[in-house]
Amino acid sequence: MTRSLSAALTITDLAFLAYWLVAGASVAGLIALPPSLMYAGYDEPRVAAWNWSFLPIDLAFSLTGLAAVRAARRGDRLWKPLALISLILTMVAGLMAVAYWTLLGEFDPAWFLPNLALVIWPTVFLPRLVCDLGAGGREGVV
Repeated sequence: MTRSLSAALTITDLAFLAYWLVAGASVAGLIALPPSLMYAGYDEPRVAAWNWSFLPIDLAFSLTGLAAVRAARRGDRLWKPLALISLILTMVAGLMAVAYWTLLGEFDPAWFLPNLALVIWPTVFLPRLVCDLGAGGREGVV
């Protein structure tokens, strides 16, 4: 695994775990978040439910991404399929959010651009990883 892929996975995955910890602490009343940092409609039950519907996919891509980094550090070839799963789930989560905000016509850069980045950055790594896995892992590493 290249350092750039390892860094991208680690930063993204830890950031999402932190996001959900903060979101959970906010819901539990342990912290108060300023409305200026929140997404449009955060106080509406349906929109809040929409946001929380991302928890499973975000946890899945975060945990598989961190597992991929750990496996790569150990020299375990399992890192490649784990990274592939993580990258695809990352793109899907970002695309779902981008589609939602686009359908609503909401283009707050603070929420739209990070989700768009989740759609774009994995494409830098996916082609080589897919080709490598298609070659049975005999070719160079990503």
